[in-house]
Amino acid sequence: MLIPLALAQFICSFAGSNMNVMINDISNDLDTTVKGVQTAITIFLLVMAALMIPGGKLSDRWGRKRCFTIGLTIYAVGAVLSAVSPGLGVLILGNSILEGVGTAMLIPPVYILTTLLFTDVTSRARAFGAISGMGGIGAATGPLIGGLITTAISWRASFVFQALVIVAILFLARPLKDPLPANPNSQPDTVGSVLSALGLVLVVMGIQAAQRNLWLTLALVTVGFLFLAWFGFHIRARERKGQVPLLSTSLLRNRTSNIALVTQNAQWLLLLGTAFVVSAYLQVVGGYNAIQTGVIFTAATGGILLSSLGAERFAKRRAQRSLIIAGFVVATIGIVVLLALAAGMHGVWAFAPGLFLIGFGCGLMLTPSVNVVQSSFAEDQQGEISGLSRAVSNLGSTLGTAIAGTVLVSGIGNHSYALAMIVLAVAGLVGLAAALLLPKKIAQTTAVPTTS
Repeated sequence: MLIPLALAQFICSFAGSNMNVMINDISNDLDTTVKGVQTAITIFLLVMAALMIPGGKLSDRWGRKRCFTIGLTIYAVGAVLSAVSPGLGVLILGNSILEGVGTAMLIPPVYILTTLLFTDVTSRARAFGAISGMGGIGAATGPLIGGLITTAISWRASFVFQALVIVAILFLARPLKDPLPANPNSQPDTVGSVLSALGLVLVVMGIQAAQRNLWLTLALVTVGFLFLAWFGFHIRARERKGQVPLLSTSLLRNRTSNIALVTQNAQWLLLLGTAFVVSAYLQVVGGYNAIQTGVIFTAATGGILLSSLGAERFAKRRAQRSLIIAGFVVATIGIVVLLALAAGMHGVWAFAPGLFLIGFGCGLMLTPSVNVVQSSFAEDQQGEISGLSRAVSNLGSTLGTAIAGTVLVSGIGNHSYALAMIVLAVAGLVGLAAALLLPKKIAQTTAVPTTS
């Protein structure tokens, strides 16, 4: 029951990081630039973030299992199209748009179904540990697996690999049952979906524009926040009229959940930002190929895998707040170690200790932060909070890549890589500050009845 859900999270996270080691190969093959590949990666992550909340609501309307299956199918079509793309435009259509839309449809059902099927603290921690762990492993092994496939065959074969994994998930998911019936009578909030998506897109576009024009950045970010504020007024107006908004305002009034969402955003910003910066440095400055770059990330993979395997044991022995705090401390120390060793030692293995600590720290806090958010709400709000939770996490991934990419091309030379990692360390400290604000005693259960 849990295997197809965990594999789905794995392949979506894999897709967010595996292109980092293909930067040179794709840019040479498609006659584009590093900036063009970064744009494709950022658009993929942004589409996921922008559509994740509507995807969560759609799963209530269509049913979790059906939405999961449709999302997987769209993703597979996008992967095949990416594999045969003749240019950057088709790659963006297949990878950035179709795979992004498919991910936004299939990921919310993963977390909704997990919350509904596992109702006690221990089993839910184990389930979220498996899913979040597979997500972290997917992000960390993306460079390794992508590097192996790219070096042995071609970067195009990496997308074929994704399509084959999707076929396997569809087969394994056949016995999966939806605990709740669909609600086809629910009315979609189209205006809210458009406003929220436009706001997120404009903010991220503004960050990316900083490398070219600071005034354009200011304008785009300002307009983006205005759209998000409009979205806030819109959902409150719908509630006052007795209509169902895209996002219930009650979700935004839960202090514990709000703080945990900040930690989720910072975690994925740190993890995906590190993957992009280190991959770009090794290939552009170090001259390493895809497989050599990917091998270095086995250190981060090992750290995530080790901490994820201990998720259940950690949940029994330590409070979720303590685990989130410890995760940010370890990951931030990892960035310091990475910068210190990379500056004082020659060779790619100088990156290994720091990457291991970053991976271990992120793996340590992924599960408890998800559990805190999901467990803060009852059954009837799981669709909304799952969409919001995944949107915030994917926005973190998007910002990690966008901010890191902006710093890298800022014209500061090789020092721009160190500066990008320092910026990521600051994001880790912001996440740590948020984690310290979590209440010391967090409710461990949700009023989610077992449904047959």
